[in-house]
Amino acid sequence: MKKVIRIASGQGYWGDRFDAPIDQVREGPIDYLVMDYLAEVTMSIMQKQKSRDPNLGYAKDFVRLMEELLPDLVQKNVRLITNAGGVNPIACMIAIRDIAERKGIKGLRLAAVYGDDILNYLDGMIASGNALKNMETGEDIRTIRDHIRSANVYFGARPIVEALQQDAQIIITGRVTDTGLTLAPMIHEFGWHWDDWDKLAAGIVGGHINECGAQASGGNFLAGWKEVPNMERIGFPIVEAHPDGTLVITKHESLGGLVDERTVKEQLVYELGDPTEYITPDVVADFTSIRLQQIGPNRVRVFGVKGKPFTEFYKVSVSYFDGYTCIGQLTYAWPEALEKAKKADEIVRKRIEYLGLQFDEIHTEYLGYNACHGTTARPIADPNEVVFLIGVRGHNKKHLETFANEIVPLVLTGPPAVTGFGGGRPRVREVIAYWPALLRKEAVSPKVLTIDVI
Repeated sequence: MKKVIRIASGQGYWGDRFDAPIDQVREGPIDYLVMDYLAEVTMSIMQKQKSRDPNLGYAKDFVRLMEELLPDLVQKNVRLITNAGGVNPIACMIAIRDIAERKGIKGLRLAAVYGDDILNYLDGMIASGNALKNMETGEDIRTIRDHIRSANVYFGARPIVEALQQDAQIIITGRVTDTGLTLAPMIHEFGWHWDDWDKLAAGIVGGHINECGAQASGGNFLAGWKEVPNMERIGFPIVEAHPDGTLVITKHESLGGLVDERTVKEQLVYELGDPTEYITPDVVADFTSIRLQQIGPNRVRVFGVKGKPFTEFYKVSVSYFDGYTCIGQLTYAWPEALEKAKKADEIVRKRIEYLGLQFDEIHTEYLGYNACHGTTARPIADPNEVVFLIGVRGHNKKHLETFANEIVPLVLTGPPAVTGFGGGRPRVREVIAYWPALLRKEAVSPKVLTIDVI
């Protein structure tokens, strides 16, 4: 058994800094690189891609990254775990195999974790008594059945551990919990049992700290962002895990960023509901039990974490079509910029009424004045410029298309001194809504497929 393993975060979301995982591998020793690509809306985007081409449905940015990074991973024997597989992890795995073959890499084992995509099995599940009610409203999923775009189960660390036990170096998953990516290496390396609740909970805490990339190492740092050095090359966090469940959060010394108790605390409260019950498929962690200790520059010890048995449910993330939205904007310059923007809003709303357009919602913001803080914004007497933003949402696409035609004409039919209209008409976009539900674990099982590059 190793005395410590170093699990590095390389990605906080799809679109995060491209060179961060490269720095994690090249700038210092690590044992594992974990990369989180998925969010709820991401799954619907990937499902749409797959419906157009059965060979797609994964994060293509990840494949582009592997063109550069895969040789380094093999040379340094760093194991990579990522949910970049989206709704098609097997196709993503095959794309990585093709890269390895082109580069002459041999002896590499790849694994795909799948089975989370239940879109094609929803009707059977509903018929067998799985209501998949909305966790927030209690509404029956049959009310949106015809509009569903994606449906994915959040698996935990178990199938990833299975892939590690099969000696896979590159593990590509579908929708697993963000925390499971980091927990799995600890279970595998330290031989933790599935009822070692406190240790599993510690691993979940480590995964929660890792999951948002640089947010734990000085990025998006509310309490002291001015103190963070070299943010242009910020070092992403690394979890040093020990067999007893103790963790040390750190980063590579050669990179920028800051790891202290404050940065770790800010990440710990991210997306946190009941802090005594942070529920995952593997364990329920008590975040109120977490203890932190600064033990050196950019080194925070995490200890004392308590956990308890998991529930009998998986969480299910469903996305569905819920109408359309359209957002238009114009910039009004000084003098009287705010008054001009408010007049433009009045004109548009009267035009909506005159044209008989029906929307579920109309929303206006004045960027530079109150867009961030709304009614609590500090008054500004005479701003230099104001960006007028007005958005509508509804189910009648023709009404939204008519609204889209009403913004640019304000340049010559509304208040003076407009700029920022070079983009033309705003686009009408689909609204993809989120439906959280629970599913009994016996209703679905994860699967692991491995292939070798010989």
